[in-house]
Amino acid sequence: MLQDTYKHKGLRKKLVEDLRKMGISDEKVLEAINRVPRHYFLSSAFLEFAYDNKAFQIGAGQTISHPFTVATQSQLLRVEPGMKVLEIGTGSGFQTAVLCELGAKVYSIERQKVLHDNSKKLLTQMGYKPHLVYGDGYKGLPSFAPFDRVIITCAIPKIPEELLIQLKPDGVLVMPYGEGEVQQMMVVEELPDGTFQSQLHGHFSFVPMLEKRNSMH
Repeated sequence: MLQDTYKHKGLRKKLVEDLRKMGISDEKVLEAINRVPRHYFLSSAFLEFAYDNKAFQIGAGQTISHPFTVATQSQLLRVEPGMKVLEIGTGSGFQTAVLCELGAKVYSIERQKVLHDNSKKLLTQMGYKPHLVYGDGYKGLPSFAPFDRVIITCAIPKIPEELLIQLKPDGVLVMPYGEGEVQQMMVVEELPDGTFQSQLHGHFSFVPMLEKRNSMH
């Protein structure tokens, strides 16, 4: 049974206040994070820490991102209700849920079978209806393109051409750019003339993006 107690709600409120102090100013993003019970996405061993600004292992060598990272990426995406958003790396499904709360039509790809299965089950239980795909994130989802927004939730050393092609004009791609332990959050925007401009927004740490699907448990 999924239980969201007064204690959890209180901890979430505190987390939202902390995020505000850390510079997250988009009220819609803060409200979305306040509505998503993050403890559902963690093993019960981490329940006490679910609303700390920490990343946790979720299996298959992957992590659930810091709430500050999720909030930052969500804020940089500038999602409007009804937008089609492509997410590369479903992971635990926490970022997916936040995007759903922002009113996006979410298409999310995960290459780890165990994570895809777990997040699909949980997000369904929570009443969200994203389009979840088990596959290779580098390829995107050309059959559902173009997308208003693309978000990559794993470190990537180069801007993936395949994903830029799937952006609408005026579209926005948010990704952790770079190799090594620390990356820079990059925002790539397609301008009306078809060219792209990019900006960097601070340092973050993500697990690397891998190619192809992985059915290992």
